[in-house]
Amino acid sequence: MATRKAVGLLERSAGLPDTFWYSTKRRLLGPPLVNQDLGEQRLSKPLALGVLSPDGISSSAYGTEEILIALVPFVGLAAFSLILPMTLVILLVMVLVLLSYREIVMVYIRPGGSYVVARENFGPRIAQVCAVALLIDYVVTVAVQTAAGTAAVASAFPSVGPYKLEVTVGVVLVMAFGNLRGLKEAGRAFAVPTYLFAGAVILMIIVGLVREVMGNLHPVNPAALHGAYLLGSSKDGIISGAMIFILLRAFANGGASLTGIEAVSDAVGAFRPPEGINARRVLIAEGAILGVLIAGISWLAHVTHATPYTSGYPTVLAQEANMVFGQPGHFMFYVVQAATMLILYTGGNTSFNGFPFLTSYVAGDSFLPRWLLKRGHRLVFSNAIILLTIVSVALLIIKDADVNSLVPLYAIGVFTAFSMAGFGMARYHSRHRRPGWRYKLVINFSAGVMTAVVVAVFAVVKFAEGAWVVLVLFAVLVPALIRLNREYSAESEVLETLSENQPPPPPHYSRRTVFVFVDGFDLATLAALRYARSLRPTSIRAVHFVIDSVQADKLREKWTRADRGVALDFIDVADRRLTRAAAELVEREVADPGTHVTVVLPRRSYSALLGRLLHDRTADKIAAVVSSIPRSAATIIPYDVESRVRVLQERQAAKVAAAALDGAGQKIRSSGAEVAATHSADVAPAGKDSHDAGAPLPESAAKARGLLRKRGPDEADGQVSAQDGEMAEQPALGVTPIGSLTKPGRYSVEGRIQVVEIKPVERNSVLSCEISDGTGTLTAMFYGRSHIPGIVCGARVRFKGTVGIKNGHPVMINPAYELIFPAV
Repeated sequence: MATRKAVGLLERSAGLPDTFWYSTKRRLLGPPLVNQDLGEQRLSKPLALGVLSPDGISSSAYGTEEILIALVPFVGLAAFSLILPMTLVILLVMVLVLLSYREIVMVYIRPGGSYVVARENFGPRIAQVCAVALLIDYVVTVAVQTAAGTAAVASAFPSVGPYKLEVTVGVVLVMAFGNLRGLKEAGRAFAVPTYLFAGAVILMIIVGLVREVMGNLHPVNPAALHGAYLLGSSKDGIISGAMIFILLRAFANGGASLTGIEAVSDAVGAFRPPEGINARRVLIAEGAILGVLIAGISWLAHVTHATPYTSGYPTVLAQEANMVFGQPGHFMFYVVQAATMLILYTGGNTSFNGFPFLTSYVAGDSFLPRWLLKRGHRLVFSNAIILLTIVSVALLIIKDADVNSLVPLYAIGVFTAFSMAGFGMARYHSRHRRPGWRYKLVINFSAGVMTAVVVAVFAVVKFAEGAWVVLVLFAVLVPALIRLNREYSAESEVLETLSENQPPPPPHYSRRTVFVFVDGFDLATLAALRYARSLRPTSIRAVHFVIDSVQADKLREKWTRADRGVALDFIDVADRRLTRAAAELVEREVADPGTHVTVVLPRRSYSALLGRLLHDRTADKIAAVVSSIPRSAATIIPYDVESRVRVLQERQAAKVAAAALDGAGQKIRSSGAEVAATHSADVAPAGKDSHDAGAPLPESAAKARGLLRKRGPDEADGQVSAQDGEMAEQPALGVTPIGSLTKPGRYSVEGRIQVVEIKPVERNSVLSCEISDGTGTLTAMFYGRSHIPGIVCGARVRFKGTVGIKNGHPVMINPAYELIFPAV
């Protein structure tokens, strides 16, 4: 109820209509959320395992297949023997990474994961390498996971295969829409796919092992499979240079199985206390499940000879499920495919939670544009979600939603983050040297070295397959982020006050001149002149820069006829360089050190898109030049032409309606004259308007006069819908609505703080705040105070004290206050 009331207060617009884009956004995304809805849900260990593990556990669905894709075309059937040692090596790397992250979650319990570790131990600039790695990882995660999820669907329903790109892009757009509406990842529904997938695949592994022991699980002949990768030959021997390259390539492909296991470290703060210990246990449980799945799927591939297809479907996992459960189309086959699809799509959705928070951290450090810090309509980082959607969809289109084409872009970013986290924790232990630091240093440093080697392997063996794109992105984005930070730092240094304790004295100018630059004589110019007079300058000069003599003559004639009391100067600009002419005029005026110049520029504001196409930005250009001149300032006075056009159209429509009303009135009066002979008591006197006499008006005419309005769905006759006015809140017991305060007295009021000001009064300060409850506003003033904890904009408070009426407005002096809902 409180949230709905707050939303109603936020949506009061003082008579200003909503824009088309805002109305559209509200219909699509729902009503805006208020800051009080920005809560944090603490996760239990079982729920955290289900919510935070999809990205890591789901990678087991395609890790084994990627190894076979690298081996089968070159070594043939030997690939099904090599798959086991390759899987063992990958599992050893996974164990080392898990041990490293066990230390991270015990030290860094705030969000940020690898980026925070790198920033705290290597500084913010070096940490941008980790930031870029994670940004790439999140983007490619969306593409890889959703593409693999669609492959799982196509494995069960092959007719979907030709449309895998369209289906995958559609899934990403649905995810983006859901997250823009404020879809929360920390929900029980997101834990279901994790447990369903783990349970279904583990059951498949157990059944497969039982059937193998019983001797009735037989391998297929890969050569007989139509559309599968062609079997190669291993004649060159296992120790040849080409074979070593192939093995490294297979290892690099299989490394995709380890992506996502760092997700727990990004959300340690969401765990129930003790956060670090609970996060460590969930991390170990995730690693154990992932290890069992990878090992089991690889073993079944070794036994069944399930071979990857060039089209990407049916997947190796789908083939194993078909063979293990005994017949094509078995019920459990569809269960496995459904679970695989759900966890892969859920794993892709984790990026829509991680990417916006990462960009907000990096933007908070001033290494990304600050618009990524802004929460949107539904309290999510909407700009980051839209950015992630655009880039991931573009990547899917470029790579045709093919998992094997996307994997080379995947693991470099992931393992770079692993490496920096390992080295960062090693540096942390060497600095702090807490109990057991040597053992922990060895683990983290070893993990850093191992994952750095994996990054090097990826960069070499996957270079031609797309890894070069990632390397180029690192080379471009890391310096770009550092350059952006340097720009923000320079701006901040310029804007900071040189001395907070002793601010510079206010300037004293003996002469203040205001120039009003005039382009045409219209309402925008008149608004600028009114503003210029309100400045109370020493002199006002209207100036027109002549670039068209015919237009100048027309302007002179209009100006003279209007006689606005301000002389209009005409300055010839032969070279049409308006900004230079404006600068020269201002510089001549401020040549006197005691003179300050203000330039007032009327700007006609149009709709954003049409205005850009139809009109230039001359006022902005002139203001930028003038503001750089000492002892001068530029002020732009906007005049909203679009709203004036709308008002004009409404007036014209009202005239048409009024004409129709007059016609209707004539008919009613004529009919009234006929009825007057028999019902004179019920008819208005002659000459009265028909609606004064109580005669019914036509609906169109009544609407034109404002006599009809749309009634709310719950509104009875004679009642006023809350939509027709401000959203009034129901007062609590003993609380007086502010709108009813018309006489002095002692009252208790309740509302939400809308304005907080600090006003100096005779060497003292007064904290003034304005609250509203939907029925009216009240000002509370606290003398001798400059800050009261909790009295901030957005907080809901209750004031009790004596009310005075000043200029028709209720005021309380030093009331007793109670904080009801603090602002977030």
